[in-house]
Amino acid sequence: MQAVILCAGKSTRTYPLTITKPKPLLKIANMSIIEHNLEQLNGIVDEAIIITGYKGDMIKEKIGTKFNKIKITYAEQKAPDGSGGAIIRAKKLLKDRFIVMNGDDLFSKTDIKKCLGHEYCILVKETDDLRAFGEVKTRGKIVIGLKEKPRHLKKGLANTGLYVFTKDIFKYQLKKSKREEYEIVDYINFLIKDKVKINHEKAGFWLPITYPWTLLDANERLLSDIKTKIKGTVEERATIKGPVIIGKGTIVLSGSYIEGPVIIGEGCRIGPNCYIRAKTTIGSSSKIGNAVEIKNSVIGDNTSIGHLSYVGDSVIGDNVNFGAGTTTANLRHDDDNVKSPVKGELVDSGRRKLGTIIGDSVHTGINTSIYPGRKIWPGKTTAPGEIVKSDIE
Repeated sequence: MQAVILCAGKSTRTYPLTITKPKPLLKIANMSIIEHNLEQLNGIVDEAIIITGYKGDMIKEKIGTKFNKIKITYAEQKAPDGSGGAIIRAKKLLKDRFIVMNGDDLFSKTDIKKCLGHEYCILVKETDDLRAFGEVKTRGKIVIGLKEKPRHLKKGLANTGLYVFTKDIFKYQLKKSKREEYEIVDYINFLIKDKVKINHEKAGFWLPITYPWTLLDANERLLSDIKTKIKGTVEERATIKGPVIIGKGTIVLSGSYIEGPVIIGEGCRIGPNCYIRAKTTIGSSSKIGNAVEIKNSVIGDNTSIGHLSYVGDSVIGDNVNFGAGTTTANLRHDDDNVKSPVKGELVDSGRRKLGTIIGDSVHTGINTSIYPGRKIWPGKTTAPGEIVKSDIE
């Protein structure tokens, strides 16, 4: 069995995180999205064909030619011509039945296996708001149609972007849509028109990574399953409470209080006297200084959070340096949901608490204060005492 993993997109909605790396390499619980999905495919497929495009060399360098027992092959999608164009790139490499999945959403092995019980299948998810997803119309277990994203709030079955096909789909000739792209769902429409039976299965686990703050939801979900594993050093007067993973070579200094679920990578220095609150992931080779508090956040690799800083409900990239006393505000005075600009439009995050989104290699001056939902682009800096009221691009 083969799988085709779509990893070519640029993903501007997850800026500034995806300015410096492709979305499948964003980390959740200290593992990249694509590695999470390859873990789920392990034992199911013999080969994964990864369709690369935007910053594809970074994916090749990270994953290589083998992942556990899975052979890894690459096909390049040089032109951004849609999901249908992506699997056309894999046509010559495919043998028979195959799985197709988005490389920037999280899927589960259980759901993949359910779909493989059918010759043709779409994985769907019940949702109260279809506006961000394509709608799948069904009659019993059979798919009878697909619709574009509705403009207004609507309940229904969302298309998760995971399919099971056979090579027979390539007898159909795709035409470009209004978006000037080849759409993978057009293969489904051709099959339905020819009265080919397409089943659907409902996802028990599917986490689409749509915006930068979606990483916080995914991180919380994955951390809920961890068990304590301590490979580093915890000094005598440090406190560990709840499930916590601490990587090799990490030292947790006296007076630190870690309240799981928390994951800390390898080679980190934590404390002294800091408070790491639940639902936090800290990458490898990072430093958390004296009297720092971190809550419900994702911190990248080789990042330093200077003493007396507060980071709440935030996503912080790699190689970031927070000057002492940097504070991320995560709650509006009116207690409304935090909104953040995305591609020129103010988007409701759906979160009452949301701090900041920081790209790679950002440096903040001491006592920087950042308003809720504000973002800082890679390589940017702030002055000492600066108040960040709008995105820094």
